[in-house]
Amino acid sequence: MAPLSMSSAIATLLALVSSSIAATVTYDFNITWVTAQPDGFSRPTIGINGQWPIPPITAAVGDRVIVNVHNQLGNQTTSLHFHGLYMNGTTHMDGAVGASQCSVPVGGSFVYDFKIDQPGTYWYHSHDTGQFPDGLRGPLIISDPDSPYKDQYDEELVLTLSDWYHDQMPGLLRHFISHANPTGAEPVPDSALMNETQDLKINVEPGKTYMFRIVNMAAFAAQYLWFEGHTMRIVEVDGVYTEAAEAEMIYLTAAQRYSVLVTTKDDTSSNFAIVGSMDEDLFDAVPETLNPNVTGWLIYDKAAPLPTPALIDSFEPFDDFTLVPYDRQALFDKVDYSFTLDVKMDNLGDGANYAFFNDITYVRPKVPTLYSALTSGNLATDAAIYSTHTNPFVLEKDQVVEIVLNNMDPGKHPFHLHGHTFQAVYRSEEEAGVYMDNRTLPEIPMRRDTFLVHPNGNIVLRFRADNPGIWLFHCHLEWHVASGLIATIIEAPLQLQNTLSLAQSPYASPNTSALVIPTSHVEACTKQNVPIAGNAAGNTVRLISHLSSLHPTPAIWIMYGKLTWAVVVEG
Repeated sequence: MAPLSMSSAIATLLALVSSSIAATVTYDFNITWVTAQPDGFSRPTIGINGQWPIPPITAAVGDRVIVNVHNQLGNQTTSLHFHGLYMNGTTHMDGAVGASQCSVPVGGSFVYDFKIDQPGTYWYHSHDTGQFPDGLRGPLIISDPDSPYKDQYDEELVLTLSDWYHDQMPGLLRHFISHANPTGAEPVPDSALMNETQDLKINVEPGKTYMFRIVNMAAFAAQYLWFEGHTMRIVEVDGVYTEAAEAEMIYLTAAQRYSVLVTTKDDTSSNFAIVGSMDEDLFDAVPETLNPNVTGWLIYDKAAPLPTPALIDSFEPFDDFTLVPYDRQALFDKVDYSFTLDVKMDNLGDGANYAFFNDITYVRPKVPTLYSALTSGNLATDAAIYSTHTNPFVLEKDQVVEIVLNNMDPGKHPFHLHGHTFQAVYRSEEEAGVYMDNRTLPEIPMRRDTFLVHPNGNIVLRFRADNPGIWLFHCHLEWHVASGLIATIIEAPLQLQNTLSLAQSPYASPNTSALVIPTSHVEACTKQNVPIAGNAAGNTVRLISHLSSLHPTPAIWIMYGKLTWAVVVEG
């Protein structure tokens, strides 16, 4: 597969923006099964419009993006989440099943419609029952005519990293969360990919500077990445411009992104390896047959040999915690609301291993959390209506919120917050234990939307609750999403009721200028007999007193390839 060059598309978009014309960018996506063999092993893969890898989504700041989704898989529901986009004012377009929408049913259609107000490097993927590692993942690039680095490079290229499994996710999930896997050992990928292939070749010209937009779209594996013989200059992470910082090697957890400037040599006599190496520390056991590396090349001369990457003594990546945001946003030093999340893995009565925040493993509510918030009136500020098992936290508008996360697990975890970036005001080293509130905090903290917390360590994250909506906070290792390492942020629900309406219900907002949940969203629920009003259990009369818990049952069900929980509710 050829590298993804964004030059022509971005040039067109920049021309539109420079003319003060915001474009409407429309994508029609038929989500189907295709056959792919990116590492030589042929298997069913989820594609778009009969193709895989799926197409990138590109737009410019100020554009309106419309994505028409048609689920033609035949045996699985689906959704699309646009990872890293804030979705200001359009939380219903976030794509997280159970939080902001129902899944798109088999044979159904769904419209995502939102405005872009932020530049940067993002990606989009299914957010439905561990589905995206089967192929439904692709880059999402937002160009910026006002980028502080626009005059420092000649061309943009997109470089994705990913892991790949030969078995499909439903079967892998069935085994992963079962009594046959009591330790919770995550399935180890069969291979690593670069631009969803191996042996990638990128043609470059001498004496030019390229901006590589790098996205790790993996289900599980973080990757170390380096360009042999070339130094990177980091200029953006997760949509946040940074002051330029030189790096010989970077480390990308699942879901993280970097933009780096790479200047090519004047000498064209040699080609150079680009090396990605999966972090084997994440794997409980490393198969003898596993090749953790994926190699591509910067091609200066097509006739020259492709060099074998040099062996390295150790991995010494750049520490992203030391990056300085370009806008130099000051520390949020006055916290209005702080809560602690303790991470652990443990077994329930069925013998399977689950993931927990504060001894609670997430269970998808019967009613999507957004619809509960829109139909519960003043009770929307009471966390109880959302069910304890969604790990709900209700925020007031414009509060400065602090999350103290203690990782009581010997594994690394990348944590992501929908709808926001956050300041990382403190991150411990490995084995530091729980956070002690006596640390010196940086005046200008690092900011991104996905942060790594070290084994048995801790991290302190802050953000301002200035984006009313329903936002998930979760580990971005897909195995841990499936096993329940999720909390739900209900942000300014009363303000949300004034700006977004379920007009098809008795709970329509009195604000006639409020956005209306589209018909395709409502139909996605009704076609699957999912209620769209009431508390987490669907009770619309006594939202608190008759809300029973949503219980993880002794067995999980795989139905039509979909991981679901049994839900016990009272009427």
